[in-house]
Amino acid sequence: MIRVLLADDQPVMRAGLAMLLDAEPDIEVVGQVGDGAAAVEAARLLGPQVVVMDVRMPGMDGVEATRAIVADAARAGVASRAGVADGPDPPVRVLILTTYDADDLVIDALRSGAAGFLLKFTGPAELVLAVRAVAAGHGWLDPVVTGRLVRELTTRSQPASVPPERLRGLTPRELQILKEVARGLSNAEIAARLVISEATVKTHFTRVLMKLGLRDRAQAVASAYQSGLVESGG
Repeated sequence: MIRVLLADDQPVMRAGLAMLLDAEPDIEVVGQVGDGAAAVEAARLLGPQVVVMDVRMPGMDGVEATRAIVADAARAGVASRAGVADGPDPPVRVLILTTYDADDLVIDALRSGAAGFLLKFTGPAELVLAVRAVAAGHGWLDPVVTGRLVRELTTRSQPASVPPERLRGLTPRELQILKEVARGLSNAEIAARLVISEATVKTHFTRVLMKLGLRDRAQAVASAYQSGLVESGG
């Protein structure tokens, strides 16, 4: 069962999200809060796997709250590995759900450690898929957000985030799938384009993340563009 915490300052929005997610057989909403500080505290007390986080909230905003939750999870993981305490299993991950898609907001949220970014006008089915993907340790980016992230990255002059020798360690198929991911395609779309199963796409992409030392889909997209593997408009 995927344990979900909802953080949104609009009670009607929280109630709607709770009804939608609780209707799924594998998802349970374990808490609802209305601001960032409460989200950080609830994440510590309730042990959710996924926090669905709004950005614009009174007091501590969603980006700051995400940073604090991710930092807590990281400290718990270190303590667990050291035998000091039991860390979250699996660790809590944050899915940003907002009406805002400004470039700086996307970048700030991802930098804060968010595993996914979804706009509120998305369909219910995509939200459910995003929650499941994030809970499974994957990233999730709204296609609109992916485009903005790409434009932001390609206007910067930054060194490649992945050493060239690591990219050379990918197989031709893994490189191909990384390129398609960077262009914003879903696993299902990649599978259809390459005439392979979606499970095969997931397997190859998991190997890409492991070989490149990346955390999730968002980092893979950023690395592909920063490394020159994919160019804007290409």
